[in-house]
Amino acid sequence: MSDKVKIFALGGLDEDGKSCLVVEVNDEIYVVSCGINYPDRTMPGVDYLIPDFTYLKENKDRVKAYLLPHGHDDEMGGLVYIYNEVPAPVYASRATLMMLETFARHVGANVKFDEHVVEASSSFYIGARRFYFFQTSHNIAQSSGIAISTSLGNVVITSDFVIENNATSAYKTDLNMIAKVAENPTLVLLPESLYASRPGYTAPKYKLTPLIEQEVKDAPGRVFVALYGSNFYNVDELVSLAIASHKRIVPYDEDTADMLKAMQASEQIAIPRDNFAPFDDINRYRAQELIVLMLGFGTRLFRKIALLAAGQSERIRPIFLDANDTFIIACPANDNTEIEATDALDELYRSGCHVHSLGKKEFYRMHASEEDLKMMISLLHPKYYIPVKGYFKDMLASAENSLSMGGYLNHNSVFLMENGTVVHFDEHGAKLVPNEVPHGDIMIDGIGVGDVGSAVLSEREKLKQGVVVMAVTIDPKTRKIVAGPDIQFRGLVMMGDSDALMRDVTKAFNETLKEGLDDPKMSLEEVQSSLYDHCSRLIRRQSGKEPMVLPIIVQRP
Repeated sequence: MSDKVKIFALGGLDEDGKSCLVVEVNDEIYVVSCGINYPDRTMPGVDYLIPDFTYLKENKDRVKAYLLPHGHDDEMGGLVYIYNEVPAPVYASRATLMMLETFARHVGANVKFDEHVVEASSSFYIGARRFYFFQTSHNIAQSSGIAISTSLGNVVITSDFVIENNATSAYKTDLNMIAKVAENPTLVLLPESLYASRPGYTAPKYKLTPLIEQEVKDAPGRVFVALYGSNFYNVDELVSLAIASHKRIVPYDEDTADMLKAMQASEQIAIPRDNFAPFDDINRYRAQELIVLMLGFGTRLFRKIALLAAGQSERIRPIFLDANDTFIIACPANDNTEIEATDALDELYRSGCHVHSLGKKEFYRMHASEEDLKMMISLLHPKYYIPVKGYFKDMLASAENSLSMGGYLNHNSVFLMENGTVVHFDEHGAKLVPNEVPHGDIMIDGIGVGDVGSAVLSEREKLKQGVVVMAVTIDPKTRKIVAGPDIQFRGLVMMGDSDALMRDVTKAFNETLKEGLDDPKMSLEEVQSSLYDHCSRLIRRQSGKEPMVLPIIVQRP
């Protein structure tokens, strides 16, 4: 009897981040990637977004494994928050598992993973089912695509990749292993889509060295370089550049030092002793000899840049930029971090140092462009094609690319999915069922998982516009005022006459309070609710703002 296969995404479709694909073969569930996304400005106080994993919790006895293609937080960060509720063995490369543990420490999560190291370009079994990891080129070491064998053919997920033939062994696309996977039929190919609308190949526009080499060598003072901590490829380039220009890498802070140690421990980079200096020794060397490396994740990295530029570094021993320093921003912002990146860039220009900010159009991320995707299709000859990981426009471009190749792929074998949509495969073909699986975002606030809802976000938005506290003390027996009222405005910026607003709010408060206390049928809770309604409407009408309004009735004992 042939296998029955279900494929769906809990995250990663029509978005950049939060990747989470679920492949269900008969009664076995395999989760490929489980990442995070970063919130935008409409979610104050929220640290990360992870996929709604209700389906996994409800079927946790059937979850056989987590398969992680590489160590970027958008691929594995969510697992830190999900794992304790839905545990299962985790299969990944040594570098990926190292980054998973680093991220867990970064967010203060207490998780012990059941880890299984998978060597680059190898096959292994989980139960009776065969799996393949084939090495791909991405800006983190030991990145892999994954193939899951079924009786209908292989389910192949490329994850992020580019076709790269000139990289070191840790980053090279293993075309021989892909050809070995292709010896068996490919049921469905699920490639990434973020750069699908870009013509040609992505190489070599993700290489950092040609963009900064001369600037680093000719710098009159210190060179500061900001990079995402998970971009091993570019860190490796910077180390090679430091060696070639006889400079020393100096980690900016403990986070950077820890990441460099982890990269060296996993044997993905090697910094010679003569090309390294701890931060405490920064004044022992000439400024022209130093490259100060700053690594980090998301908005946190841009906040570090902004604080340094403003002379408010979080370091115990502060460091200040001067006119001889060069600051290279080699971490182009994504859609959710552009505001923080702009603020950091503005502060850098104010500092007086020389600034070189690499933009998205000159410094690509390592994602597959049109010809990279066509190469993968040509190698694997899939029966079905499902673009994943990207916005809808990106997935649509990927689908159109596949159809433009002619031949076996057509409008009946190329599917555009949304999160929660399931594609069912059996010996009779494929069927797409929309919204079959619950999906959505779970907000992470500190160590809280899913504690923040729309009501909390609404309250935080109101707090941004100010707070109005209205307090009064009454005798609960006589329902008479014994102290107050006391009305305080905090953080509410008025364009007009604030004294007039204060008088009107005080008048409305007193009238509404008297009316409520004189009515024996109204409880004090109802009086408090009436105060909130009347006063908040008045403030909104006269100021155009919606601050947090807090009416407080204190009962004298």
